[in-house]
Amino acid sequence: MTAVAPRFDAVIHPPPRLQICGLLAAVDTMEFATARDAVGVSDSVLSKHVKQLEEAGYVQVRKATIASRQRTSLSLTKAGKAAFAAHVAELRRITEGL
Repeated sequence: MTAVAPRFDAVIHPPPRLQICGLLAAVDTMEFATARDAVGVSDSVLSKHVKQLEEAGYVQVRKATIASRQRTSLSLTKAGKAAFAAHVAELRRITEGL
């Protein structure tokens, strides 16, 4: 695995967005409701944070109708994975005092 250059990312840094990226980094895709419950916020708060990540090109939002119900799924883009890895590397660098 190639080392990631540490880089602070103000888009990812707010706690709900950091949580969203952390959740999505561990899976290929996640249902909106699952992410909402894991982060512990309302639909509108999650939507606001997902929108910021989507506008930055970090999260892809997909909507599909399954069994007559609208389902929304979220996934990190390649750019999102790279930005999250760099942000986590920077947080580690800061907290380790290097």
